[in-house]
Amino acid sequence: MSATLKKLTSVIQAASSNHSATVIFIHGLGDSGAGWAPVGQELGRYLPHVKFIFPNAPDMPVTLNYGMQMPSWYDIKSLGNIDQEQDEAGMLKSRQQLMQIVREEIDEHGIPANRIVIGGFSQGCVMGLLTGLTSEYKFAGIVSLSGYMPLHNKIMSMASDSNRKTPIFWGHGDVDQVVRYQFGERSVEMLKQNKYNVKFNTYRNMGHSSCPQEIRDLLGFLKETIPPISQ
Repeated sequence: MSATLKKLTSVIQAASSNHSATVIFIHGLGDSGAGWAPVGQELGRYLPHVKFIFPNAPDMPVTLNYGMQMPSWYDIKSLGNIDQEQDEAGMLKSRQQLMQIVREEIDEHGIPANRIVIGGFSQGCVMGLLTGLTSEYKFAGIVSLSGYMPLHNKIMSMASDSNRKTPIFWGHGDVDQVVRYQFGERSVEMLKQNKYNVKFNTYRNMGHSSCPQEIRDLLGFLKETIPPISQ
C-alpha cells in the first residue's frame, strides 16, 4: 500500500561535513518545512555531520478551522479535549509517508536508524511520536515539542519494542494557549507509566511556540543522541 502513497516533498539541509546522522523534523498545522528550516540552520552550525529533513504536509480540509484547506498531517476536530476521538486514518496515512523518508535515509543514504532522530512541533510532535513509538526501527531519539499523545486509547497496544528505551525530549511552554501544558504533562506521565525514557522540559511564560532556551536544550539532546563519529 505504501508504494501507492504520494511521496512527500521536503526542505532538506545537507550536512556540511561527513553526513553520519539525520534529523527528521515535522512541522505543525498550517506550517511548512520552510517554517522550521531556520532552526535547522542554527543547529547545523554546531552539528555539521547532521542532515536535517523538514517534510511538507499535504493540504487537506481541517474541521477545527471550519473545513479550510491547509497543510495538515491529519484532521483535527477540536483541541479542547485530547481524550476525544482522533483522526486515526489520517494519522496512519501520514505515518506511512514519513516512514518512506526514514527508509530512504537508511536504504539509499546508508544512515542507520540508530543515527536518526525523528520528531516535531505540535501536530508534528504527534506524528513524530506515532512514527517513533510504532516503528520497527530503533531511532537515536524522539523530539516532542508542544504536542500530545496520538491515539491515546490504543497507542500502547500499537507500540513496538524497538524504541522502549529510546530517549525522548519533550518541551512545552507553561502558557501554551493551543495545546495546553496539562496535555503535555499527561502525555509524559503516560509515557513514564509505560517505562519510556522521556524527559519533560518546562519553559516558563512560553506559549505555543519555541524559545532560545528550548533550542539550546534541543541542541544538547542532539549532541548526546547523535554525536559525530570519530574518523
